[in-house]
Amino acid sequence: MKNTSSIVNTNTRFSNTFSTLEQITRDILEHAKRGGASACETHVSDGFGQTVTVRKNEVETIEYNRDKGLSVTVYIGKKRGNASTSDFSPQAISDTVAAAISIARHTAEDDCSGLADAALLAQSTPDLDLYHPWILTVEEAIELARQCEQVAFEVDRRITNSEGASVSTDESQFVYANSLGFIGGHPYSRHSASCVAIAEQGDLKQRDYWYSVSRDVHDLESIDKIGRKAGERTVARLGARQIATCEVPVLFEAPVAASLIGHFASAVSGGSLYRKSSFLLDSMGQQVFPDTINIHELPHLPKGLASDTFDDEGVATAARHIVENGVVQGYFLSSYSARKLGMQTTGNAGGVHNLTIDNGNPVDFDDLLKQMDKGLLVTELMGHGINAVTGDYSRGASGYWIENGEVCYPVEEITIAGNLKSMFLGIAAIGSDVIVRGSKQSGSILIDRMTIAGG
Repeated sequence: MKNTSSIVNTNTRFSNTFSTLEQITRDILEHAKRGGASACETHVSDGFGQTVTVRKNEVETIEYNRDKGLSVTVYIGKKRGNASTSDFSPQAISDTVAAAISIARHTAEDDCSGLADAALLAQSTPDLDLYHPWILTVEEAIELARQCEQVAFEVDRRITNSEGASVSTDESQFVYANSLGFIGGHPYSRHSASCVAIAEQGDLKQRDYWYSVSRDVHDLESIDKIGRKAGERTVARLGARQIATCEVPVLFEAPVAASLIGHFASAVSGGSLYRKSSFLLDSMGQQVFPDTINIHELPHLPKGLASDTFDDEGVATAARHIVENGVVQGYFLSSYSARKLGMQTTGNAGGVHNLTIDNGNPVDFDDLLKQMDKGLLVTELMGHGINAVTGDYSRGASGYWIENGEVCYPVEEITIAGNLKSMFLGIAAIGSDVIVRGSKQSGSILIDRMTIAGG
């Protein structure tokens, strides 16, 4: 794939220079101070993106966006007001700050509101290599998408259709500042390529897909590999059956295994905890996973899709052991949720930063199948049947039936069910086949037993 050096003058890439964004934040803070706010924080951003989709060798869509926006949060004592705009003119900025102040004056006091503690703000912001522009013309993007789709079609003559192949590139920059003197920001990029293929056998059809995402185009899987995987996965789905209801081990393939880490992260996040809407209330220091399992947060990974040196409040991020030997060692808290819980922010305002799970002994995927021996390999999940309060888990699924450690046939129209507490404790193995597509990263995860509701 074509690429350029990450050493690019951002002043010529964005609608506004970085220094302009910095000046806007200073103007906002000054307006807020003159308007009577006791504290203020603001986030200003500017970005653009391009997405091209080709279907059956014809250009289906060409999308181009150029976005900008700013949000202002002011505090008058313990009262909070927020307003936003996409207009960067001086009058619009002044009006937006005035609106936030007006809202704050008419809002009830909240003892937990306010800026992050000054002592916790980031003192330095080292470069994490998050910005890698991809200088890609529309014509070049079209050719890459066509190539990706064509490779998928060439996998098997039974692939007769597609939902398209897409190539996307996105670049943004932001500045966050508050009245405690913090100001910081940086540019960042995110690029992706994907393909969805459709295969036919008789009157039956199946679809599957593959995609790759990264900060740097050099780290994307190749266009040919993405198309080939989409085609191979689609053909493998042909002849899918239903299975009888049973209780067996379930292996979550890496792309869907990350969702299990997401359920854990949500359950130990501040909002869920102080609202008492989590099945993992008061889990600090408790055994939630087998004693072989560790979960780490790694916010400073170079090129990480969820890396940053500070969170949405300017609080410094740091590598943390969230779970050690199966025991919960940390929550995910913003300043507000931390105050509600009588704790200290963990630098997670805005979300988690590169969660990874391991058991110290990652297993090759084929060995995972052998270890499971007989059960279900899940490659796709559907629906949102998770009860956040009880941990009850029930989702539609499709995948493959495994016998004697080998794939026997594809299955569909089934439901997998269990409870997340027992599922976490029932993790028997974790694969070495980690796929990085977002803020939660995992290899395939083998659960010792779940209920499969079939036909």
